Amino acid sequence: MRIDILTIFPNMFQNVFHDSIMKRAIDLKKVEIHLHNFRDYSKDRHKKVDDTPFGGGCGMVLTLQPIYDCLMDIKTEEAKVILLTPSGTPYKQKMAYDLSHEKHLILICGHYEGFDERIKNFVDLEISIGDYILTGGEIPAMVLVDSITRLLPGVILEESHLEESFNNHLLDYPTYTKPRKFLEYSVPEVLLSGNHEKIRQYREEESIRLTKEMRPDLLKEKGD
Repeated sequence: MRIDILTIFPNMFQNVFHDSIMKRAIDLKKVEIHLHNFRDYSKDRHKKVDDTPFGGGCGMVLTLQPIYDCLMDIKTEEAKVILLTPSGTPYKQKMAYDLSHEKHLILICGHYEGFDERIKNFVDLEISIGDYILTGGEIPAMVLVDSITRLLPGVILEESHLEESFNNHLLDYPTYTKPRKFLEYSVPEVLLSGNHEKIRQYREEESIRLTKEMRPDLLKEKGD
C-alpha cells in the first residue's frame, strides 16, 4: 500500500511513523508513506495557501489551487482520495478494514477555517474522527494511518485484530496478567480454570456487559 499525505505541516509527522506498529509496517515494506507540503505548489509569490472567505466571516480558508495541483501531481488511477473534515462520515473500524484493502490512499489535511468547498469535487470520501474540533487534519491523518496499517497482512497476527474492540459491534472483554492478586483485587477464577469453553463464554458475556454499560449505541447498531 502507498499512502500520500497532503499537509502544510509535514514536520508534525516525522516521529510518528518511526515507532511501534507503523514502523514495523514500513520496515516490512507493507506500506510506503509520503508527505507532501502543498504550500510548495502555491503560485502566490509568498507561497500563501489561504485567503479570506467570500461573504465575510472570521478566519481564513484554504485556497483550492495548491491542493489541486499537488493532488494532480501524485494521483494514480488506483488512488482513493480522502478529505479529513469535521463534516465527514464518522470513522469506524469497518471503514479501517475497507481502506486497508486499497492500494493507494491520499489523505488531505485541512487547517484554519477549512477548505474551499470546491475541493469536494476532487475527493472520493470525507472522513471525521469525532465530534470535536482540532487545529488541523494532521492528527486525524495519523489516526487513519495507524488504524489502517496495523490491518495490513503480516503486520500483526490476524487473530489479534479480529478479537479487538468494535468488531461485531462489541467492546473487547477485560484481560488480566500476573500476579493473580494485587492488593485486594484478584483475577476471576474462571480464567484460571483451564476450561476453554467456560473462558470463551465468560469473555463473550463480559464483552456484552461492558458494551451495554459503556457503549449501548454499539448494540443498537448491531440490532440487539
